[in-house]
Amino acid sequence: MLVLSLPFPPSMNTYWRTFRGMTVLSKQGREFKAAVADYVVEYRVPKLGDSKLRVSMVLFPRDKRKIDIDNRIKAVLDALQDAGVFNDDFQVDELSIVRGKTIKGGAIRVLIEQIETSGSSESSPSEDS
Repeated sequence: MLVLSLPFPPSMNTYWRTFRGMTVLSKQGREFKAAVADYVVEYRVPKLGDSKLRVSMVLFPRDKRKIDIDNRIKAVLDALQDAGVFNDDFQVDELSIVRGKTIKGGAIRVLIEQIETSGSSESSPSEDS
């Protein structure tokens, strides 16, 4: 299991910007991705390749303002993918996020586990009828 302590992610409301008619990554988005890439290198985070993954996140808000915690997930997954921790966020089969206590500056703790694939497959809800 990988346990990563990353900076507070930007909201998807501020992650993208329009510039000269094109949608581009915002300054906040670029800074967050760079910080995650630096963390991956500094802590020698192993590469998980194309394994199926279970990802759990604990978001530690930076203050008491109301925030939508689900609005932070995509930035984290995109940054980890770009940093090479896994090949594609499509690999995430299980995902959870909870709100932690407020801490100065905010942060997010990310736990990533590889899911062992067995020969059996679970049925989808439509197959149960």
